[in-house]
Amino acid sequence: MKKGDDFISIHDLSTEEVWQLLDLAADLKQKAKSRHSSSLFTRQNLGLIFEKASTRTRVSFETGIYQLGGQGLFLSGRDLQIGRGEPIKDTARVLSRYVDGIMIRTFAHDTVLELAEYASVPVINALTDLLHPCQAMADMMTAIEYKGKDLKGKKLTFIGDGNNMAHSLMFACAKLGLNFAFAGPKGYEPNPDIIAKAEADAKQSGGSVEILNDPMAAAKNADIFYTDVFASMGQESEYEERLQIFKGFQVNSQLLSVANTDPIVMHCLPAHREEEITDEVFEAQANVIFDEAENRLHMQKAIMATIM
Repeated sequence: MKKGDDFISIHDLSTEEVWQLLDLAADLKQKAKSRHSSSLFTRQNLGLIFEKASTRTRVSFETGIYQLGGQGLFLSGRDLQIGRGEPIKDTARVLSRYVDGIMIRTFAHDTVLELAEYASVPVINALTDLLHPCQAMADMMTAIEYKGKDLKGKKLTFIGDGNNMAHSLMFACAKLGLNFAFAGPKGYEPNPDIIAKAEADAKQSGGSVEILNDPMAAAKNADIFYTDVFASMGQESEYEERLQIFKGFQVNSQLLSVANTDPIVMHCLPAHREEEITDEVFEAQANVIFDEAENRLHMQKAIMATIM
């Protein structure tokens, strides 16, 4: 990746570019821990568009660009004319005259694609209903910290809904040669187009993609487990129904019992304990999960420093 590039999907990156970001993020984390300056910017500004609320995304991006020597400008849907009908392509061209990069967290993936098409500054996808690439890159960083840099051949098992997290993790695993296994209820599998693209990437890297409806089968010999809430933002009306549908797709001690030795468990947060994950497993894996949350900061700094 280079200055001026967009960060929209991990699928768009080469394996070398994925490692470029992972290595820079690790270096920036080490500098932060040793109190060495990671100031790489000279007053660059990042516009932060939030059509979906967030704790981790806002704090990590605002803190991250400040640590790099720049400034973040928070823009909610209420602050922008988007909320009053201004076309995305106009917003893109206006903001490009004011800021050095645009981060957006929104619902429709097409919104990010249109923003990137018309903006003349780099665009960072901080979440859409289809993809969550910043989180998945932070997850790979965390996997390396706990399982070593050679992730090829390791197995990551995702339990739950075939959502944006499952999609981006599938892409990340495929780029790095991991074996990705998914288990969720019938009708809640990942997007078929995403699966096909990930399978093509996995063929190049030596990884694999497996889509199942049996959580115990997916968990067998896993090195890394991953889960997310059963009802994502925007699906609140389906919450009670989904609780029933996803019964049996919980990350618990029984599931971990068929894994490889010393598996780790990750969760992108917020977690609904005793739903997608038991409190027992969450607390046993809390160090991993909160390292994962911290790594959003360092990975996003690496993304910003690379393309802005």
